[in-house]
Amino acid sequence: MSGGSGGGGSGSGSSPSAPGRFADYFVICGLDTETGLEPDELSALCQYIQASKAQDGGGRFISSSAEGENFEQTPLRRTFKSKVLARYPENVEWNPFDQDAVGMLCMPKGLSFKTQADAREPQFHSFIITREDGSRTFGFSLTFYEEVTSKQICSAMQTLYHMHNAEYDILHTPLTNDKDNYSTIEDCNGTSVSKLQRFNSYDISRDTLYVSKCICLITPMSFMKACRKVLEQLHRAVTSPQPPPLPLESFIYNILYEVPLPPAGRSLKFSGVYGPIICQRPSTNELPLFDFPIKEVIELLGVENMVQLFTCALLEFQILLYSQREYVLFFCICQSVIIKLKLSPISVIEIKIDRE
Repeated sequence: MSGGSGGGGSGSGSSPSAPGRFADYFVICGLDTETGLEPDELSALCQYIQASKAQDGGGRFISSSAEGENFEQTPLRRTFKSKVLARYPENVEWNPFDQDAVGMLCMPKGLSFKTQADAREPQFHSFIITREDGSRTFGFSLTFYEEVTSKQICSAMQTLYHMHNAEYDILHTPLTNDKDNYSTIEDCNGTSVSKLQRFNSYDISRDTLYVSKCICLITPMSFMKACRKVLEQLHRAVTSPQPPPLPLESFIYNILYEVPLPPAGRSLKFSGVYGPIICQRPSTNELPLFDFPIKEVIELLGVENMVQLFTCALLEFQILLYSQREYVLFFCICQSVIIKLKLSPISVIEIKIDRE
């Protein structure tokens, strides 16, 4: 993923005046209860394009995702705009904060809602913000779901469902001669459309509403495993019934102001909320930092495609990668290409990963 910015910095994403901190920002993104529910038009357009591809020639449903434009989606399956709710510190002069880029890349699919009947496992992904001068900043985001306590938001979701059901009844009420045909329309899993609608319903009197939220670290280097452990331990502390050993603010302060970048060729060990976290920085005569398993790249692409990709890179062909898979896997491929390019006298390509 890539976001534009006019900020400064050089080379690896930090200017010579940077103090060499492990992380520059801690960011929280999610639902702004003051502005309420705002449709995410870009995500809606992506959903519409994907749904159009998933429909057969007759326009019938062939999967549960093929429900047309965003207004035809049940409200729980729609996406809404997320916002940067807080960031610490407010700004650092060697890495100006790009709120638009960070807000979009932390939650590229926007806000999503679920009920107690849905799976709500935390999801982790990484991204890169590439500035106009070529400098890079790395981001690591952990998205989870928390209960909606705002009565206004719950009421707004209920209202959206009333409106959706009314529109759905008008648009999909079959004519008398078509009742038999309509009753046979099912998706590929054998689930009728009417059952699908009931499954994705929300009743304010009986259901608990959850909304996605994310915590994010913005760093000058791509220490993916260490950042993931930091975020997962913070999330565990927030959701655990037992309080953490120290206030969470102390751990966030520690990661932002007291944990340095490890020198080249050295390892660094620092304390997380529940255990130690270790990261290692390659020396100048080693391969560049690559904190993703190459095994996943080969499993995703296959050996033949991997060789072809490597060949194209060595021949200096332009390479365009497009994926609807998880961001971490796609990020692995891009980083693998960069590492291999650095083995030869070819300028390094720039990673650009856009929203799905």
